Amino acid sequence: VQLVESGGGLVQPGGSLRLSCTASGFTFGSYSMSGARQAPGKGLEWVSGIWSDGSDTYYADSVKGRFTISRDNAKNTLYLQMNSLKSEDAAVYYCNAISTYDDYWGQGTQVTVSS
Repeated sequence: VQLVESGGGLVQPGGSLRLSCTASGFTFGSYSMSGARQAPGKGLEWVSGIWSDGSDTYYADSVKGRFTISRDNAKNTLYLQMNSLKSEDAAVYYCNAISTYDDYWGQGTQVTVSS
């Protein structure tokens, strides 16, 4: 089982990034997915979630209206489009696959927001 995040990097305030999370080793389309982040010195914060078929999405208030979560089950990939980035969005971002019996995490990708 593997979840590999990519797309992180350095972006200026107000900029955009698209994170990807590619899954392997399990039936991606059977799992709900979520994104979470951890800023330096802070705990893990849930950011967004999406149902296994993509029919419903959920967002933390801190990112609502700026972030969009989506998935392509044919490509076993989760996406997090992040717009209007703020300094407080800087963190390591993780993807998480969830089913009734399993809970998988990726290794994380760093997002730095700085001018």
